[in-house]
Amino acid sequence: MTPAVFSHGDLRLYLLNLLDESPRHGYDLMQALADRTGGTYTPSAGTIYPRLSKLEEEGLVTKTVDGRKTVYEITDAGRAEVASRRGDLDGIEAHLSDSVRLIAEEVRGSVRDAMKSLRADLAAAKADQRSHTPRSFVTEPDDRADSREQVRRLDVVVNEFRAQVRADARTHVARGGELAATVVDEVERALDEAARELTRALRR
Repeated sequence: MTPAVFSHGDLRLYLLNLLDESPRHGYDLMQALADRTGGTYTPSAGTIYPRLSKLEEEGLVTKTVDGRKTVYEITDAGRAEVASRRGDLDGIEAHLSDSVRLIAEEVRGSVRDAMKSLRADLAAAKADQRSHTPRSFVTEPDDRADSREQVRRLDVVVNEFRAQVRADARTHVARGGELAATVVDEVERALDEAARELTRALRR
């Protein structure tokens, strides 16, 4: 999710809504936004503080300095605006939920595509092995050498898959994305199934 998830004026209203729940300092507001969006949107200080200053100018919030922290608190006028725009806030909440869900679906789709590719590679390796010279015309040492080569090929396939999935997941999270437990559970189930398919193929 990018900052565009908040259309014009939405972030301002959402900040007011968070302050209506309780007084907060700037970092707390940034963390709350990250939490409410499942980690898919983490605003910068350059995004939050100018909006807080504008809200203060409009008389909707006040600020007090508490040690090193500046705490923002909603005013009666700010509460009145939140109350009058409850419908808009419900729409923002629904949009945020849809955005988080869509990102999770994209991650699951990427995992499914990677698993399909892995299964295709395993099937191709199996078909390639079957297309070789019949076993009755191949000496045992050559047969073992071919099997060892296929094991090495399988290592490459699995390692490439592992590296790609780790890179995609880390990049996604580093950009503020969410990696839900359900996605990891799905990967685990898919890998278990792929392992079972390989075991069945080896026993034939």
